[in-house]
Amino acid sequence: MRPPDVPQTPYAPDPAPVDRLRRELRAVHALVHRDLLRLASQRLHTALMLTQPVLYLLILGGGLAALIPDGALGVGYQTYLFPGMLMMTVQTPAIMVGIRLITDRQSGYLRELLMAPVRRSTLLLGSCAGGTAVAAVQGALLLLLAGVAGLPYDPLLLALLLAGVVLVSFTITAMSLALAVSLARAEMFHMLLGLVMTPLLFLSGGFFPLANLPGWARTLAACNPLAYGIDLLRRSIGVREPQQAAVAGIEWFGRQPPLALEAAGLLTIGVLALLWAAHRFGRPE
Repeated sequence: MRPPDVPQTPYAPDPAPVDRLRRELRAVHALVHRDLLRLASQRLHTALMLTQPVLYLLILGGGLAALIPDGALGVGYQTYLFPGMLMMTVQTPAIMVGIRLITDRQSGYLRELLMAPVRRSTLLLGSCAGGTAVAAVQGALLLLLAGVAGLPYDPLLLALLLAGVVLVSFTITAMSLALAVSLARAEMFHMLLGLVMTPLLFLSGGFFPLANLPGWARTLAACNPLAYGIDLLRRSIGVREPQQAAVAGIEWFGRQPPLALEAAGLLTIGVLALLWAAHRFGRPE
């Protein structure tokens, strides 16, 4: 027996993709909000994390400022040191994102989080956005000491530095997550950080000019993302305050790369690291 004809209904657009996007964005917002709440509730921990760069700026910078002539650096040593201290401030909370991902996996919290009706890549993006926000907030707190470093409290200058801090925070956070998703134990993560971060920091130009390094070390510095981050912050000061322009940092064949190219390079490294992390994290366990 032939079934009766079913009347055709007009086609209506499926609202599911819009609802799905809204759900994914809510998940990212929730993860960022969680990290900011953790930051607000751990004020002592935040203060302790800021202690080291502040002491470096006040004691190391103040002590060596009397020994290093301004002509050798183009600026006073505290002004020269300030971008490096901004880097130190943001790298610790950014790296903690990777450590937290591994510990969440070991404790079982990550498995519960994966039960949420969102994509795994969305959860990773939320973790990256939260870590970037926390690192940027701590970097913004250190910007309050710009006057100690001999910099004016110029709104445009502070805005340029804050933009650089956000970009550097994103890149380091993404790199930390890319490393964390490839490791199963926090101990291995800490060991690799100890082997990698110290050379990267000393080859970044945060403490002394890269031009004083031997040729092979300058070549390594040209491959160091931290060096580009510090150079971006230092050159941002020179853009707004030409009299505070420091000596050249990163050089390609004897010339400094354009500032916009350095920023684009940092952004590209961060995006590629995040895409790699999302690819690894998307595999079912």
